[in-house]
Amino acid sequence: MKTNQQNREQLYQELVQAIVRLGHPQAFGVLVAENLRTEKTMTRMLGYLRNARPQKAEEIADEMLAIMDERDRWVRKKTAEFYNSKYNELLNRGLEDEEE
Repeated sequence: MKTNQQNREQLYQELVQAIVRLGHPQAFGVLVAENLRTEKTMTRMLGYLRNARPQKAEEIADEMLAIMDERDRWVRKKTAEFYNSKYNELLNRGLEDEEE
């Protein structure tokens, strides 16, 4: 069974190779993979590369930025939900005097 790190490394290598097969420098593939960072975002980019087969580096960079932006919005949403639930717990429980 693969660990998360092994799976991430395999996706990283697949992403770099997919970009190289499209005719772009390996350094560009490495840059894209390093920016995406997570398994889910790299998997999404691989799907895009396989289906859209973009020819221009700008198209790949635009998709990478869109994926990163969507992930950042998701992280902000989950963070807000977490703190909102904590705030609601506080409202329901009330402030307790910790000095007693």
